Amino acid sequence: MPIQHSFFFLPAFILIFISTTSFANTAEEVITHNQENNQYKNIIPEFTAEYTVFHKANPVGTAVRALSYQTDGSIDYHYKTYVEWLIFSQTRSETSILTINDNQVTPLHYKYSREGTGKDKHYEWLFNAAENQAEDLQRKRTHTVDFSNNLQDKLSYHLQHRLNLIADANQKTYTYSVINTAGSIKDYIYEYDGEEELILPYGLIKTVRFKREIKDIERITYAWFAPELDYLLVKLYQTKAGNEQFEAQLSGYTLNVKTEKGIVK
Repeated sequence: MPIQHSFFFLPAFILIFISTTSFANTAEEVITHNQENNQYKNIIPEFTAEYTVFHKANPVGTAVRALSYQTDGSIDYHYKTYVEWLIFSQTRSETSILTINDNQVTPLHYKYSREGTGKDKHYEWLFNAAENQAEDLQRKRTHTVDFSNNLQDKLSYHLQHRLNLIADANQKTYTYSVINTAGSIKDYIYEYDGEEELILPYGLIKTVRFKREIKDIERITYAWFAPELDYLLVKLYQTKAGNEQFEAQLSGYTLNVKTEKGIVK
């Protein structure tokens, strides 16, 4: 859903060599196991979703969310936004390299970058679920964390939420334990908020709507998911202290089917 954070946090990405031996060994073990049976290709096929970003009903940018299965058995989940409004312009990119087993997403490697108006920011984390460790590569710090509650990074929980909806869309509340770029862990709570038929740039589509509220900063996020697209995020709307911050609407959706001759879209 491209979901969190200042003016344009759209949730929404590149695998590099892992520098710490323990992280590398764990990642290799997880990926090797995952290569044996990656049935999730049939549940969520590789895809590219495109969005138009609005501010007060005016189009101000674009966003892309994409998922691809790698030859080593890992999954590349990517989200990128570009926004230009008045004197403000910014590009944000997030990538989560992860695995899925027993319907649970396990993050391995997270990257975030923000460039443009304001201070540029770059974050990179490595995760070792077996050892309950999270390594902040930018600050060169290792944190002891608890993965027993299905800990997620700031992008991977989007995919976990989609898998949860596919498995059981009748729950009224979904809670995700998420580690942020400072190393703090918070629960992200999404509450069922009704059903709605939307007219989007993509077309007419039926959706289920969820709400996330952060009361201490007066931020409310609404996210719409389409059952007919396997609960893909199709619309996102955020307000802060009653003022609209942004809106993103699905404009295109492509399933990427790999063949021996390449990718057929």
